[in-house]
Amino acid sequence: MTGLRSNFPAGGTPWAMRRAQWTALGLSDEDMDKPKIAIVNSSSKLASCFSHLDDVVPPLMAAIRAAGGVPFEVRTAAPSDAITSAGAQGRYILPSRDLIASDIEVAVEGAQLDGMVTLASCDKTTPGQLMAAGRLDIPTIVVGCGYQPSGVYRGEHVDFEDVFLYAGHVATGAMTVEELAEMASVAVSGPGVCAGMGTANSMHIATEALGMAMPGSTPVLALSDKMFADAERAGRRIVELVREDLRPRQILTPGAFRNAVTAVLAISGSVNCVKHLQAVAVEAGCDVDVMALFEELAPRVPLLSAVKPNGDRRIDEFEAAGGAQALLHQLRPLLDLDQPTVDGRTMGEVLGGATVADADVIHPVDDPLATHPGITVVRGSLAPEGAVVKRTVADDGVQRFCGPARVYTSREEGLAGIRGGEVRPGDVVVLSGLGLRGSPGMALTSAFVFALDGAGLGDSVVVVTDGQMSGLVNKGLVVAEVSPEGAVGGPLGLVRDGDSISVDVDARILDLEVPAEELERRRAELPPLPAPRGCGWLDVYARTVSPLARGATLGG
Repeated sequence: MTGLRSNFPAGGTPWAMRRAQWTALGLSDEDMDKPKIAIVNSSSKLASCFSHLDDVVPPLMAAIRAAGGVPFEVRTAAPSDAITSAGAQGRYILPSRDLIASDIEVAVEGAQLDGMVTLASCDKTTPGQLMAAGRLDIPTIVVGCGYQPSGVYRGEHVDFEDVFLYAGHVATGAMTVEELAEMASVAVSGPGVCAGMGTANSMHIATEALGMAMPGSTPVLALSDKMFADAERAGRRIVELVREDLRPRQILTPGAFRNAVTAVLAISGSVNCVKHLQAVAVEAGCDVDVMALFEELAPRVPLLSAVKPNGDRRIDEFEAAGGAQALLHQLRPLLDLDQPTVDGRTMGEVLGGATVADADVIHPVDDPLATHPGITVVRGSLAPEGAVVKRTVADDGVQRFCGPARVYTSREEGLAGIRGGEVRPGDVVVLSGLGLRGSPGMALTSAFVFALDGAGLGDSVVVVTDGQMSGLVNKGLVVAEVSPEGAVGGPLGLVRDGDSISVDVDARILDLEVPAEELERRRAELPPLPAPRGCGWLDVYARTVSPLARGATLGG
């Protein structure tokens, strides 16, 4: 096939070198001229999130070959929020997203392959793969590789989210180690991503709303017949996509991001989607302010589904009700239906054939579960550039609060404060210095929030932090990703014990009630942030990471 970037002029050094290598791999003369397709496999036996991805590769390869392409499997980093978060207080998690994007660039751009199918699983793989798609701008399809089956604990449904939550209860003595061990041993009964509306399932659905996944492919049970069928469908379609030269930057338009934000709001998806979608937009060269989109669309988009931790529904019920296609079908009055998709049809054409199997699970726009925003962006003197609040469908917790600050500069320090009885009802607990540069890498603060819940303080205190939260966190009032971060001179770094902080979620306000002149005095006393000097990944990240407004991308 002529016109492929992978086909080099005969007789040259690059042509000769790859001919020698690929002949040794069993490629024929005919294969040398076919579209070369990367299968980006973030496989790992370190966590069940990724342990099944190797099983997806053979049928996907066969589908690509049958469609007239030549598949090449390439590997990337495979960070699991459940496992990789153990080191450096979880600070490797967010930076791993950008490592994945660069892994893909090195393998696919270095080899000048023609297109790629990416196998998306745990939280950071999907945005990392979408970022690479936008950066390289070669035909790409993202395949969501499914959620994990859950288990039963003492006669009740249990999943990984419950283990995550109750670990915080052990930290405060509200649950025994033996009980937690029993729960953990049965919560996950197979491979795949967490079985709730956390970051992984939220981003899989957002990817379909962007038009970058095959219609009807998310969410899906890992290793199910449907998952394999969707992967094979993507394998056949990617070869056509290369021939049509339909590229990610033609799909990742401002309208596509509006559609994705609308979908995330309608399911009260993970707050992490805000920065991930912004990062994808930056890499795709799309001039869109994702946080501003959340602010604009939040009052207009009703909540249509209540999958755990937002309500009592399970992710398998959401899939059975029609999944992302049913959700988007219900949202049609709010979507840009002219947006192209990897399917080759517009979003409107795709949704014309969609159905909703259960409107009690995925409600219509005119009969929503709730009308308050699933994700609220707050601003004010404590967050001039914004912060995010996750809200459940019931939304029956505290939404307006004013209290004295109790300041901690690490998750461990905060946990010790809970155990020592320092945190009291009415406090606004500030976890500062945990942002992109201060940690560096943005520390996870979810364990602290769950420990508060275990201590019986979840509804009587507010947490304000420049760190990040797990997409599964939905306990109490938590204001996360405060920007600018405290370590670079943001107001959060100027808060002292006893300062009055007020938050009003409905009014979208977060204020520090301290006179400006006092804040300037404190700012003048701050020591400079030490420059990272090492060669480790977190040092490299700290030297190059951009602010959250740019999606925390590197060098941008």
